[in-house]
Amino acid sequence: MNREINIELEHIFKILGNKQRLAILELLRVRPRTVSEIVNSLNMEQSAVSHQLMVLREAELVQSQKNGREVLYALSDSHVLILLDNALKHVGHILKH
Repeated sequence: MNREINIELEHIFKILGNKQRLAILELLRVRPRTVSEIVNSLNMEQSAVSHQLMVLREAELVQSQKNGREVLYALSDSHVLILLDNALKHVGHILKH
C-alpha cells in the first residue's frame, strides 16, 4: 500500500477505536436516527453526541440529511456497513477461541 492509503486507514481505524463512536455506528447500522434518538439510546449528552457525529461526518462514515427541524444521520454507504459487519465477525471468531 502506498503512504497516502496507509495514512487514511490509520485515520479511519483511530476514529473507529472510540467506544462512543462505535456505539453510534452500531445504532445507525439498524436505521437512520436523529440526534435526540441517539442521545436517548446511549444516555449521552447532546453536545457529546453532536461532537462524535461531526467526527464521523468528517471521516465520511456517516451522512446527514435535514428532515424538517431535525437532522437524520445514517451510515454513509454500504462500505461502512461491510466494515462494521466484518469487524463484528472477526471479534466473534476471536471470542470463540
